This record gives sequence, structure tokens and C-alpha cells, in this order.
Amino acid sequence: IKETIKKDLPKGFQTAEFVLEHGFLDFIVDRRKMKEQLGNFVKMLNS
Repeated sequence: IKETIKKDLPKGFQTAEFVLEHGFLDFIVDRRKMKEQLGNFVKMLNS
């Protein structure tokens, strides 16, 4: 990425801690539970 955008990346870029601190959500879900999990996430956002 650094070579593509020709800029230095922040320390810890793409670590779980970095993305959490910057408002991203990342999780691993079994494919059979994906619809339920996404539904729960959308409900939480709409609350």
C-alpha cells in the first residue's frame, strides 16, 4: 500500500487495535450465521 499511494502509513496500520480505534468493525462469522449476525448489527446501528 505504501508503495502504491507513495505515503508513509500510520504506525500500527491494519492492526486490530488501529482499526478499532478508528471506528472499524471486523469479525469472523460462520457463513450459516452471517444473515443473522448482519441483521443484529443493523438493528444495533438503528437503535
